[in-house]
Amino acid sequence: MESLKGDLKSIFPGDVLAGVTVALVVIPQSIAYADLAGMPPYTGLLAAALPAITASFFSSSPYLQTGPVALTSILSFGVLSQLAAPSSANYISLAASLALLVGVFRVLIGVFRFGQIAYLISRPVLLGFTTAAALLIILSQLPKSLGIEIGDRSVVNGAIFCISQPQNWFMPAVLVAALSIAIITVGRCIHKLFPGIALAVVLGLVASTSFSYGGAAVGEIPSILPRLSLHIPWSSLPSIALSAFVIALVGFAEPASIARSYSTLDKIPWNANREFISQGIANITAGAVGGFPVGGSFSRTSINRLAGARSRFSGLVTGCTVLAFAPFSNILSNLPTAVLGGIVIAAVLNLISFKELWRLKSYSMPQACIGWLTFFACFLLAPRIDIAILAGIGIAVAHHLRREQRLVIESWFYDNSVHIKPKGVLWFGSIANFETELQHLLNRHREAKKVILHLEGLGRIDLSAAVSLWSIVNTAKESGIEVSIENVPPMAKAWSKRLWQ
Repeated sequence: MESLKGDLKSIFPGDVLAGVTVALVVIPQSIAYADLAGMPPYTGLLAAALPAITASFFSSSPYLQTGPVALTSILSFGVLSQLAAPSSANYISLAASLALLVGVFRVLIGVFRFGQIAYLISRPVLLGFTTAAALLIILSQLPKSLGIEIGDRSVVNGAIFCISQPQNWFMPAVLVAALSIAIITVGRCIHKLFPGIALAVVLGLVASTSFSYGGAAVGEIPSILPRLSLHIPWSSLPSIALSAFVIALVGFAEPASIARSYSTLDKIPWNANREFISQGIANITAGAVGGFPVGGSFSRTSINRLAGARSRFSGLVTGCTVLAFAPFSNILSNLPTAVLGGIVIAAVLNLISFKELWRLKSYSMPQACIGWLTFFACFLLAPRIDIAILAGIGIAVAHHLRREQRLVIESWFYDNSVHIKPKGVLWFGSIANFETELQHLLNRHREAKKVILHLEGLGRIDLSAAVSLWSIVNTAKESGIEVSIENVPPMAKAWSKRLWQ
């Protein structure tokens, strides 16, 4: 308790101002992202309050703001919409279970110090995923923004249906959505602290209450305070476990990027494992109160820093502010859903990275192919974007392994001796290439009496390759050829003493 009091004394006045400023942004955003995730509006507030509070006690970044985010919400919808009807009681229970599993995976990764696993997602895969996800999110918001009901159509089919029915567009909704997008994007250009989202919400409420708007609105938001609930559909956990692991990794990429960037800019320490734990605790909290998976928000973290945050407890202030607003959340019941659509669209516009995807080809054509394959896989497999990400990661890893199988091998013949100098990594995937090259050289120089292996060009030799190399050396010796091994890499010296000498 004394330690907690000591920690809380480190809250600065700037943290209070920054936390309240971010809360003004996250309240309408959380409702919009709840809808994006297929959840009732009030669950967005639940996911924005307590998770931000609990994350603040474990985070290593003084700025990171945790709560509902667009990419994690669309990933959650893709998984859950295949198992239950959105907003149904079963769907809400599954969403809480998904958040709980995401949290457990992240905590385990952090506790066992596997934070570097986040880098399994290569830049091309991440670019392809974020661009496709942003476009899918925009398409998912078109029905709200155009005021058209699409029934049970999929995201892409629903968007095509909306665009093909201009005569049925509800023009007040179109105007409200367009105005919301314009206010937020122009406000962002004026200053990052410009309250564009709050202004869009206020104008939307004015349009709804002062004029005969007639379009769809958020509807009644129950004044529910967070309470612990463990009504988990345990039998469904295996079916969402893999997806939860994907979300745990992919959803961490954004907060990791944010924290690393500000760590470099402000010369402050950052710990990936500790951040995994903080984000894991946040998701466990979200699951325990009936929310959905959460993550770190780039835009809200930027606002937090610019508003004067100095410690991680600005997130605590944000969560407490949202919690204090929860009993009065019904004042947003008349908010047009077109405003929510505009808020979401404005939030993800900067995630579209066609230019960067196109530029990949100037660096590496295979990497460009990986990025574009991930992009198209997201559309082909939508809404199961998590499977598309796994496919992208699989292709990227396969390409890496194929490339690592090839060693750069220098060779020369001098004084009845074959000299071989491999460069790269000698592992069980590349040892066959080395063996083939050695056999080729011995066939070409049958008069050779000695083979000299120069190993200083190898960055690493794994155990399987070391054993195989020992077998190659013994075979050469049995055929009457002397073998000399020089400059063994430091990491392989222990094995060389046991195997080769």
